Amino acid sequence: MYAVKSVAGAMGLGLIGFYLGLGIVAVLRWLFGYPDPWGGEINIIGGWVLGVFLWLMGIGMWGMWGREWFGLKTYQRNLPGWQRYFTFNTDHKVIGIQYLVTFMVVFFLAGALAMLMRAELAQSGNQFLSNSQYNGTMGLHGILMVAVAVAAVIGGIGNYAVPLMIGAQDMAFPRLNALTFWLVPPVAVGLLATPFLGGIEHGWTAYPPLSVFTNSSQVLFSLSIITFGLTSILGALNFIVTIIYMRAPGLTWGRLPIFVWSMFATSWIALLYTQGFAAALLLILLDRLGFSFFEASTGGDPLLYQHVFWFYSHPAVYIMVLPGFGLALEIIAHFSRKPLFAYKYAVAAFLGILGLSGVVWAHHMFTSGMPNYLHGPFLVATELISIPTGLIFLSALGTIWLGRLWLKPPMLFALAVIFNFACGGVTGIFLADVPTDIHLQDTYFVVAHFHYTIVGGEIFALFAAIYYYFPKMTGRMYSERLAKLHFWWMFIGFNATFFLMHLPGIKGMNRRIADFQSELDPLNLTISLAAFLLGASFLVFIWNMVYSWVRGPVAEANPWQVRTLEWQTTSPPPHENFPAPPVVRGGPYDYGVPGSIHATFPSAPSAGFAGAPAGGGQ
Repeated sequence: MYAVKSVAGAMGLGLIGFYLGLGIVAVLRWLFGYPDPWGGEINIIGGWVLGVFLWLMGIGMWGMWGREWFGLKTYQRNLPGWQRYFTFNTDHKVIGIQYLVTFMVVFFLAGALAMLMRAELAQSGNQFLSNSQYNGTMGLHGILMVAVAVAAVIGGIGNYAVPLMIGAQDMAFPRLNALTFWLVPPVAVGLLATPFLGGIEHGWTAYPPLSVFTNSSQVLFSLSIITFGLTSILGALNFIVTIIYMRAPGLTWGRLPIFVWSMFATSWIALLYTQGFAAALLLILLDRLGFSFFEASTGGDPLLYQHVFWFYSHPAVYIMVLPGFGLALEIIAHFSRKPLFAYKYAVAAFLGILGLSGVVWAHHMFTSGMPNYLHGPFLVATELISIPTGLIFLSALGTIWLGRLWLKPPMLFALAVIFNFACGGVTGIFLADVPTDIHLQDTYFVVAHFHYTIVGGEIFALFAAIYYYFPKMTGRMYSERLAKLHFWWMFIGFNATFFLMHLPGIKGMNRRIADFQSELDPLNLTISLAAFLLGASFLVFIWNMVYSWVRGPVAEANPWQVRTLEWQTTSPPPHENFPAPPVVRGGPYDYGVPGSIHATFPSAPSAGFAGAPAGGGQ
């Protein structure tokens, strides 16, 4: 199998590059008179850079891109079937599925770590993990889940659906698109290797001074996240150019599907703010090499890291949830068979969140010791950003009202997004206000709030999108009965777990610590049992998806009878997406509007699209 050989060869080249990089840095250190040329963490940095570069060359970047640098002819191997998912393929649909499957695997690995943590927390005292092991488990779970939340919807659903939704043949920069995905495997390997170097004891936030003085896993952590940030920045640039310049004729900004608008706003946030996290971790690496950015005794400022880190990491919350909002509104409109209520206000909400996302970061730092005069402005800014979020809820509720609701699995998950994020929004008010935040900071109340917003909002939206686009991606239909079982099982398990988790937080149980006061034993045991229930729900999903992909019934081209362009082509779509370039004639959500059509294909009359039935379809 060529694909297997290609991946194995790229891994071999990557390992050779890693050790060659170690050696090159060691030689340079020896030439400059360092006493232990092999013993510095800077060797790992050199090995990482060269290893990742040769991995990319080996996986196919050399043939597709690198040869061009030397005036040679480039080539791409178009492999059939499953093998194309293991090559440097520039088709946005292949890349979307690569992202989606990869991050679903990461999601389940991170979920297994969560089950391990809840088993440890089922009773007070140390059960089977030491304090250090628990910290490493918690840190790895956190950063893996953050990676899933940042990239699964954007990289997976966004890559697959956005070019189809705007009538494009591909992304603006196909080779750059493939590069952003193939940077992900080294990131995953780097993070999964951290336990072998002592584990991520500092958690996913990597606060100094612990991150400066901890074990060498911090180096792999920093290099992995800096590389992952590069994929986010390049991907965001690609989406922005694609949406601005590659829309089909007639697809004006006022006719753009709402999910595309959410991706547009998200991409600007990623492009503008991602370098903040990379810069913070670069400063950590420099401090480990002898600099002093964060050591107060030598003139550094420990709070500087928190400001730089949260300047990215709170906008990152919107990088996670805005595509989820867009998906929820997209699906709710189609499955309510109504025009999207307050479409322009929903668009304004996405742009408003884009504008305000960069001025709210310090509400994470009310108890950090920052000047008190900053508390008020950041409290007000945080409350202000709830206004555009409220407009999104208004759009969702107005669309549902008097709609012809079609409660298929995608719709159930989309409705759950609205419910879950509303719960997370209410609890967020207490964390945005200084007096209550001082009491609740660093407790399990924060953990519950965070999971209601990210898992309840973005991850539920991810599953809505998987059930929505599975027929389009695979040409197969899944078991609706199992999909609904998965939804109710996951929804009940999720709310049982994280609603109860507010209670130990109110009682002062600190997060990120392996032990707690014994009087909270019954409550924590209940939470752990609910978490195990939640974890088991994904077994239904895995079986349904794997079996249906292989043996599911053949799906119709447009099983949901919706109007947007991605459903007006075959399932799966051909390589260039459409039989002819589409011309957009109307809005994407004009259900019930007599004579309304969304798009036609003038160059291919036999493949033309006359729009959904005027009454709204099913």
